Amino acid sequence: MHASPSKAELRALALAKRDALSDEQRATAAEALAKRGAPFEIAQGMIVSGYAPIRSELDPAPLMKKLADKGARLALPCINARGQSLTFRSWSPQDRLMLGPLGIPEPSPAAAEVHPDVMLVPLAAFDKLGHRIGYGAGYYDYTFAHLRKAKHVIGVGLAFAAQETRAIPALSHDVPLDFVLTERKTFDFRSS
Repeated sequence: MHASPSKAELRALALAKRDALSDEQRATAAEALAKRGAPFEIAQGMIVSGYAPIRSELDPAPLMKKLADKGARLALPCINARGQSLTFRSWSPQDRLMLGPLGIPEPSPAAAEVHPDVMLVPLAAFDKLGHRIGYGAGYYDYTFAHLRKAKHVIGVGLAFAAQETRAIPALSHDVPLDFVLTERKTFDFRSS
């Protein structure tokens, strides 16, 4: 019998596949995903949090611009400390960003703090049950758990199709996503 791969092994495999994509493949995927749009209604004034892509993450900017055109207000996360919920600040595509504590671009601390209705999240890998593997710090799991005490926040993973894996070993603190959007398909996990 073979042992199931660990999260670290699944993360490494998925990131290698993601890193192997060309810049052109990444840009084409981001545009294809944006063209398809969100698989749910965007209400006027709904707050959608995206992220500033790092490494070889799928760029959410084309989708975020499309959602803003439909009336969404945009936000980006700011990292506080490990084990704490992310803070979200208003953002628009023309705003300048500054480097946060982990070197990830974030809005200025002067930008208004907001509470998202939808969180677009990066990931290393995902499975057909909506489980995701991030980079291991648990920021998004902790944030979903914290925010969902007050209201349901729609969790939408953005990924390349190559990042899908058969099964992710989920732990009790892992929060499944509602959707994953890839350049090829929309996965809806709400009835899973």
